[in-house]
Amino acid sequence: MRSKEQVKDLIRQKGIQIKGFGVSKIGIFGSYSRGAQKENSDIDILIDFDPGSETFDNYMNLCDLLEEIFEDIELDIVTSNGLSPIIGPKILKEVDYVEIDD
Repeated sequence: MRSKEQVKDLIRQKGIQIKGFGVSKIGIFGSYSRGAQKENSDIDILIDFDPGSETFDNYMNLCDLLEEIFEDIELDIVTSNGLSPIIGPKILKEVDYVEIDD
């Protein structure tokens, strides 16, 4: 089982590629952001795209990259625009964004 910091480090290591898909911000939420993950926990990832970059291809290519990074862990990947108005505010309060260098 990975720690929250290990998850964030793995995302950081692919920062240039992630930014290449037009990502402005990427963060984790859910059990990993709270440090409450268990052996079978999935990783919940929230993505914000630069204006005009939220395309199907960018989203799918980013998902493929993240699934390669975390090949042994199930991922739930959502965009800020795709958040439910009911649970979206809760997610936005707990998201832990990863600093990615250009």
